[in-house]
Amino acid sequence: MTDAFIYDAIRTPRGKGKPDGTLHQVPAVRLSALVLNELARRNNLEGHAVEDVIWGNVTQIGEQGACLARSAVLYSDLDERIPGVSVNRFCASGLEAVNMAANQVRGGAGEAFIAGGVESMSRVPMGSDGGAIAADPTLAMKAYFVPQGISADIIATRFGFTRDDADALAVESQHRARVATDTGRFKSIVPVTDINGLAILERDEMIRETTMQTLGGLNPSFKQMGEVMPGFDNIALMKYPDLERIHHIHHAGNSSGIADGAAAVLVGTKEFGARHGLTPRARVRATSRVGTDPTIMLTGPVPATERVLAAAGMQIGDIDLMEVNEAFASVVLRFIQHFNADTSKLNVNGGAIAMGHPLGATGAIILGTLLDEMERTDKETGLVTLCIGSGMGAATIIERV
Repeated sequence: MTDAFIYDAIRTPRGKGKPDGTLHQVPAVRLSALVLNELARRNNLEGHAVEDVIWGNVTQIGEQGACLARSAVLYSDLDERIPGVSVNRFCASGLEAVNMAANQVRGGAGEAFIAGGVESMSRVPMGSDGGAIAADPTLAMKAYFVPQGISADIIATRFGFTRDDADALAVESQHRARVATDTGRFKSIVPVTDINGLAILERDEMIRETTMQTLGGLNPSFKQMGEVMPGFDNIALMKYPDLERIHHIHHAGNSSGIADGAAAVLVGTKEFGARHGLTPRARVRATSRVGTDPTIMLTGPVPATERVLAAAGMQIGDIDLMEVNEAFASVVLRFIQHFNADTSKLNVNGGAIAMGHPLGATGAIILGTLLDEMERTDKETGLVTLCIGSGMGAATIIERV
């Protein structure tokens, strides 16, 4: 099998995914083109240099619809002979794009790919594309569908995580993200600029000062939808009759923020790099994807990690650094609990609770964050994993070259 190497990874800052967010004025196609152009410029990619652009994007409707990947290629300065394909594995779409690129390289289906993703949640709201899992009663009933926030609270209830546990993780995420930003650890960030080349946003926008006392004043975000109408707690308790009630511990401060952003990763063979004068930064050692219980929904990082470790012939203790997407605090707490994970190795520069979760981009963003930190601290192996809506998980192990 051919080795797949990561030659570069870049991202935009994450902007607040609301109409008053700084990146609201920048459509997803332009965010995508920006990182595509910068990746091509940094790596001297001229002509038909890559096989394809594989682009994660979750809400594929309106200006993010009609194969946004191909639109982004045409909007960018890339050669029009390079095709594009949009992929949707919900929250792991950006990582899935990289995994698909790496596995095509490993299987001999191409020498090089640009992979990554984008989401403009301020312009194309999450859920605006509809979907059978939530909208079709027959499927929703069969799958015991509940919203993700309820799923996160089910995890907390089932595995014994308290509001203080979740809030403490959130405070630490904010602190780590602030230190990482202030000390310049996010080397993969490229500024978003306007048509005149002036910077619109250069740093992640959502990092803020947070304390346990501040978070303690926030009301649970999913308590009303769980207990009142439409009563999703009752659906969950039908699925899990061993639980007496659902404890609602998640709120805006210990859940990932809605965000805008894009990220791009250059993946190729050793021969591709040599031909373009590029030095590989890491090798993709193994990838995985799993399906899980669709009601509790967000436990996928555990089995996905178990599977990717088995594929790599490794144990969790062999991993030097880990990025577990902070969709909700309980997702990370469950990962730590299951693997008895060393928290000094996990999300060391903060996560989505502090910086936001632009759905289609996040997987590629945290892969770049991981690679930056591996280089900064001279570590050899890293793991990225994300929970996924409807009950899935994805993971990737990379190693420095």
